[in-house]
Amino acid sequence: MLQNIRDNSQGWIAKTIIGLIVVLMALTGVDAIITGTGNSQNAAAVNGEKISLNELNQAVEMQRRQLLQQLGKDFDPAMLDERMLRDASLKGLIERSLLLQGAKDSKFAFSQAALDQVIVQTPEFQVEGRFNADRFDQVIRQLGYTRMQFRQMLEQEMLIGQLRAGLSGSGFVTDEEVAAFARLEKQTRDFATRTIKADAGAVKVSDDDVKAYYDAQQAQFMSPEQVVIEYVELKKDAFFSQVSVTDEEMKAAYQSEIANLAEQRDAAHILIEVGGDVSDEQAKAKIEDIQKRLQKGEDFAALAKEFSQDPGSASDGGDLGYAGKGVYDPAFEDALYALKKDEVSAPVRTEFGWHLIKLLGVQAPEVPTFASMKAKLETDLKAQRVEQRFVEATKQLEDAAFESSDLAQPAQELGLKVQTSEPFGRQGGQGIASNRQVLQAAFSQEVMEDGSNSSAIELDPNTLVVIRVKEHRKPQQLELDQVADSIRAQLTKTRASEAAKAAGEQLVSDLRDGKAKPEGAEWQVVEAATRNQDGVDPAVLQALFRMPKPTGEKSEFSGIALANGDYAVIRLKGVSEPEQVLSDEEKAMYRRFLASRSGQEDFAAYRKQLESKADIERF
Repeated sequence: MLQNIRDNSQGWIAKTIIGLIVVLMALTGVDAIITGTGNSQNAAAVNGEKISLNELNQAVEMQRRQLLQQLGKDFDPAMLDERMLRDASLKGLIERSLLLQGAKDSKFAFSQAALDQVIVQTPEFQVEGRFNADRFDQVIRQLGYTRMQFRQMLEQEMLIGQLRAGLSGSGFVTDEEVAAFARLEKQTRDFATRTIKADAGAVKVSDDDVKAYYDAQQAQFMSPEQVVIEYVELKKDAFFSQVSVTDEEMKAAYQSEIANLAEQRDAAHILIEVGGDVSDEQAKAKIEDIQKRLQKGEDFAALAKEFSQDPGSASDGGDLGYAGKGVYDPAFEDALYALKKDEVSAPVRTEFGWHLIKLLGVQAPEVPTFASMKAKLETDLKAQRVEQRFVEATKQLEDAAFESSDLAQPAQELGLKVQTSEPFGRQGGQGIASNRQVLQAAFSQEVMEDGSNSSAIELDPNTLVVIRVKEHRKPQQLELDQVADSIRAQLTKTRASEAAKAAGEQLVSDLRDGKAKPEGAEWQVVEAATRNQDGVDPAVLQALFRMPKPTGEKSEFSGIALANGDYAVIRLKGVSEPEQVLSDEEKAMYRRFLASRSGQEDFAAYRKQLESKADIERF
């Protein structure tokens, strides 16, 4: 057969087909190389707009921080699934890109002046109720942003917020919808229940039953796979005693520290905006008229309240509060820093319009003494050296672990102790075995099956470990006598629940056929129950309000299995709807709720529509 194939492959048809395949593969390969190279720094593209890997990494880090903040300081960061974080972050960035494109297509806009006011009035950027540029820089640095990146991100968030508010706020409901919803919401039901108990005492489970279940389900009864690991632990804190700094180094650091202190200037301004029906010449003429009134002795703050078109500062007499360099528009900043206290600038043109700027005050930086900063400087300098030493030791540990067949040599080189864990399975255990990265490494093929040392694993920013598997305990079949009690308990519970359900369903059938009467002390009667009735199992309430309305004098019957194995038989006797007219306050409340829900549904549908029409590529 092989010779036949070989002979046939020599013909011109075969050669033509093979040639075509080669050409197609070559073209595809070249295209893949070009595409792969062109997008090596990108995570995705949305309608041609790229999402970079840097953006994705920043989003992942921000989401990680938010999760750790929500979960508390005792939560192990290693428990976070990196792949899930990246997938969720990328999905969020794609959705954000779609919404930004939608906002721009819909002509939503947010002025730079309004953006300035949002920043200046944000409490997190204030010190003693005033905007503080140093505080602003500190906060955005912690978030991983430069000033320009933060402003761009904030502007985008405001645009998305406008889009969301525009769509969500457009939801509306009719009076008939409000009335219908109120009738359902305020509806009450008269009912009675009878509980059929799951009686474990009435169930007999024989040894043969237990053995039959064991034989049929042997795969359930295996001992867990476990490992015992050895590990060495490298701690950053251990290096602090090994480094020292001199007074000269601390004094040099002190000079560098105080050199970064900058003065703050308290500016007030009067803004006349340019745009819409107002031309540049008209705005300039108006600001010049205000300038003349100032020159005649009128109060700057009073004129700002009267004329300034900056809504964030006009009511405060144009006062913008103290800020350092880099906050305002360059032209605005140049004019401000050319003024002396209480001087007013000539008209200044920025992208927002024409300004008159007054310098209200200058706040010189408070320069701390060397003595007051000495302890902090020493700690900071030591921390830098410890960080460097820790990085060097980490590299040394990784190299030694890679080259060694066990952990004895790496431990000896770095003066560390080889420690041994308790046995643990894939679900983890106590101490080091609770760390997700340790679990992944311990049960990896490289470490568990090949017997290699792991790479360095970060338990926290100050602690690294290298592990190896000392003992691998494979799953073993458990003997019947080891699991007989748990099987008996499980069978007893299951059969008791099944018996209760069968009895309950038979009772429901008899009640519907008129063969049984819903009377007696076993029935618990509840009148006018609401959807949130206290003292009634939520599962029973849910089943109750799904039942059809009784016709005439005839009751409706249903039943539901409860979480504890019991079975509840339900008799619905009557349904009542409110007759009183809704008050204006109630109507308004229901209308707001329904309109909000409708608006949210509209916004969700809009997002899905954007996604369905978009060209989305993930790299």
